[in-house]
Amino acid sequence: MSTAKHVTRFRVRYSEVDRMGAAYNSRALEWFEAARVELLRAVGLAYDWMEQQGAHLPVVEAHLEYLSRAGFDDELEMTATASMPGKASVRFDIVVADAATGREVVRGYTLHAITDKTGKCLRPPKWLSDALAGDGP
Repeated sequence: MSTAKHVTRFRVRYSEVDRMGAAYNSRALEWFEAARVELLRAVGLAYDWMEQQGAHLPVVEAHLEYLSRAGFDDELEMTATASMPGKASVRFDIVVADAATGREVVRGYTLHAITDKTGKCLRPPKWLSDALAGDGP
């Protein structure tokens, strides 16, 4: 199965930097969320539509490596890839890099269970597997 991939560019907002002028560390998880939502949208899966179909993707694990600083107004590029490593999970690998130099700022992944709205694990719906394989929703 091929892996879905999407690139999103954005600028670090003033509200995202700390007193040292660097993007605050917790913002990376927010950036990861934006990257995965945009990846899903790019493969035809709006998150609210997925929930209407009964599939939810709660985060069950997150791993981040902080590699360098980003400051206010730096343009960053997030590259997100999605794969399905287990019977009822989706993994999003994300690299955030300086758009001009390619210097990596943070990389990591989030692992998500596939559940119903009550939290019960589900097998991946065919439309999800197909979309992440590049075959459409």
